[in-house]
Amino acid sequence: MKKRFASLWFRHLKTDWMTVGQPQLKEIPFVLAISTHGKLIANACNVLAEQEGVYPGLAIADAKAFLPSLKVVNERPGLTEKLLYNIAHWCIRYTPLVAIDLPEGIILDISGCAHLWGGEESYLQHIVSRFKHHGYDVRVGIADTIGSAWAIARFGNGNTIVETDKQFDAILDLPAQALRLEATVLQRLQSLGLKTIGSFARMPRTALRRRFGKHLVLRLDQAIGDEDEFIVSIKPIFPYEERLPCLEPICTANGIELALQQLLNNICKRLTGEGKGVREAVLQCHRVDGKIEQISIGTNRATAYQQHLFQLFALKIPQIEPALGIELFILEIPKVEEADPVQEKLWSHRIGLDNPVVTELLDRLKSRDPACEISRYLPAAHYWPERSMKMASSAQEVPTVDWQIDRPRPTRLLSIPEPIMVTAPIPDYPPLLFRYKGEVHTVKKADGPERIEREWWIDKGEHRDYYAVEDEKGRRFWLYRSGHYDDRAPNQWFLHGFFA
Repeated sequence: MKKRFASLWFRHLKTDWMTVGQPQLKEIPFVLAISTHGKLIANACNVLAEQEGVYPGLAIADAKAFLPSLKVVNERPGLTEKLLYNIAHWCIRYTPLVAIDLPEGIILDISGCAHLWGGEESYLQHIVSRFKHHGYDVRVGIADTIGSAWAIARFGNGNTIVETDKQFDAILDLPAQALRLEATVLQRLQSLGLKTIGSFARMPRTALRRRFGKHLVLRLDQAIGDEDEFIVSIKPIFPYEERLPCLEPICTANGIELALQQLLNNICKRLTGEGKGVREAVLQCHRVDGKIEQISIGTNRATAYQQHLFQLFALKIPQIEPALGIELFILEIPKVEEADPVQEKLWSHRIGLDNPVVTELLDRLKSRDPACEISRYLPAAHYWPERSMKMASSAQEVPTVDWQIDRPRPTRLLSIPEPIMVTAPIPDYPPLLFRYKGEVHTVKKADGPERIEREWWIDKGEHRDYYAVEDEKGRRFWLYRSGHYDDRAPNQWFLHGFFA
């Protein structure tokens, strides 16, 4: 695909920004000034000030001498960089590849993007009209190379589109300044009467390099496409991204859902073809007022199942505030993984969670309540109850040992055993009664004792004698006595778990 670039030049960037915030400045000449060597210098001028002869670099005292009505505003440090950074992020609605071009420009890599707006002419007009609506004067040049687009935007006839492979002819009549050259090189060219690019562009490169240095040759070759030039985007580029511009602003939840379905359909087809699935996804909604609404989802396992991903997003669509409308939707997939073939098993102690129905349920529960913590446990190679299981790192982690199923174990195990008061007839018998949280339970059935010794290589302490008991209401508990019976230590009994 042929590369295409758009160069945006904001001729009055800082003064336009001032006028947007203070509309009364639109009717008076004013400048933004900086202090240099103890005196104020004009650093940016609005259109009215320029028409009166004020220009950047002019001393404020001199400007005031012939224009007493000139308003002077102190410039904020770092204002240019901040404005261009914000504008560049706003321009992401037009392409994912946006770079800042100091001091007054933005570069867009629009390769493969313009057709979404109906072609480059509509694309250019949309950019210009939107910035004009926001109060900014911008000139745009579109060409095959960054250099020619930059030159056309600043020295061409208004907003210009250079046809593919026509950049050489397009820049021949432009002044030498259009090649982004140093002042010393420009002075040398001027002294020799080489005022336009066409006056030296066809000269042998060796002669140009010898007379004017390699930088002129580099800039000339970059402009005509003989030398590559790249931009550094302000935003990481995700290989999986879909964009959907809207002919009319979207203001309803139903419209957002339709746009999301189309984006998911495109991205899921691509992922399925590559054997990959989504682990994280972000939906950006660019509003007409320049603000961005964003929602994101995550999955427990890689999936390219469109309906499941839509259901996760649907839970968060009410969080989106469209305001005056959304004009662009961007679906980014920052994290993808290889998607394993679906296996016909639900639970397996050797395979893990492979059934998509279960993992999709977990995803929906997590999306509905971000504070919800869903954990999976695997058997561990320990006899001591608190250490007999461990938390799995993922739904697909494979256990290294089997669950011990030869002895009864409670469905719910307390992380910290809770002390209870019991009445037991003789040392090795289960209790007849026990009190737990103020309630007295009468034991009707019991099984035990099961002695579990401490793992001496890990810690020291008493053994435990466990009993599985059932009370008068059919509720089943897992109790234990710590150490040997001692009538002088009544608080030896603990409740450690509950059976189903």
